Amino acid sequence: MAPKKKKDTSTNSLIADNRKARHNYEFLETLEAGLMLTGTEVKSLRNGQANIAESYATEENGEIWLINSYIPEYLEGNRNNHNPRRHRKLLLNKKEMSKLMIGVAREGMTIVPNRLYFNDRGIAKLQIALAKGRQAHDKRQVAKKRDWDREKARLMREKG
Repeated sequence: MAPKKKKDTSTNSLIADNRKARHNYEFLETLEAGLMLTGTEVKSLRNGQANIAESYATEENGEIWLINSYIPEYLEGNRNNHNPRRHRKLLLNKKEMSKLMIGVAREGMTIVPNRLYFNDRGIAKLQIALAKGRQAHDKRQVAKKRDWDREKARLMREKG
């Protein structure tokens, strides 16, 4: 009899990516945070359905909360299914929380969720960034630099 295969936990599998945030914000520092989730939320995430594009993190009562993230209801769930847009607590240590709170309070920065994924152990993690908003002219400069770098790489490949 052959041994049973372990269930594939999809190591470092990306669930949701906030591409718009990379355009609108300049990331100064990134952190990995855990999420306090219910069972049906985890099952829904395993289906690969989530949206963090319009979400943000804020401080309430000394804790960091993820606001406006969307994890759809689990279809096979019962009447105790979760609310898709509920506030979710981020699991960070005190040093990381104080760093984020100081950045937001003193320096006027924003806590932006960047990526939602499962780590090597199959635990849902959220990559958050302490970010500074970009002005329209900054966005244009970044786009010009990115286009020039792409063109430069293409020319280098052609010329050898």
